[in-house]
Amino acid sequence: MDINLTLVGQGITFFLFILFTMKFVWPPLSAAMEERQAKIAEGLNRAERGQQELAQAQEKAAEIVREARTQASEIIEQANKRGGEIVEEAKQAARVEGERLIAQAHSQIEQERTQVRAELQQQVAALAVTGAAKILEREVDASAHNAMLEELASQL
Repeated sequence: MDINLTLVGQGITFFLFILFTMKFVWPPLSAAMEERQAKIAEGLNRAERGQQELAQAQEKAAEIVREARTQASEIIEQANKRGGEIVEEAKQAARVEGERLIAQAHSQIEQERTQVRAELQQQVAALAVTGAAKILEREVDASAHNAMLEELASQL
């Protein structure tokens, strides 16, 4: 193999190409690769932070759900307790109203009884007066007396 001028020219051209590439092409490519590498690393860091934040958010959401369930249980318990109280209050009010109605009925019955007694006394008095008047009108003998008593008894 002979070393000739073509080989030396190609070597010099190759050397110049390498210098040109190292000076002008390689730095932007290297900077672009480093920038891309930094973006990828930043993206991975963000993804890791996002995973951590997601885990924290899930824990916080689970805690909020637990608190909400606890509050819901307390509210249901209070509602049941209040419902029982309302039922008891209604029973008590119904009992008081029933007692009031019974007392009112007793009072009304007593008033009607008193009124009926008064009417009966008036009727008995009227019958007694009528009977006495009839007795005084007739002559008193045993048979007339018995007939008048039977008539008064039939009127009663």
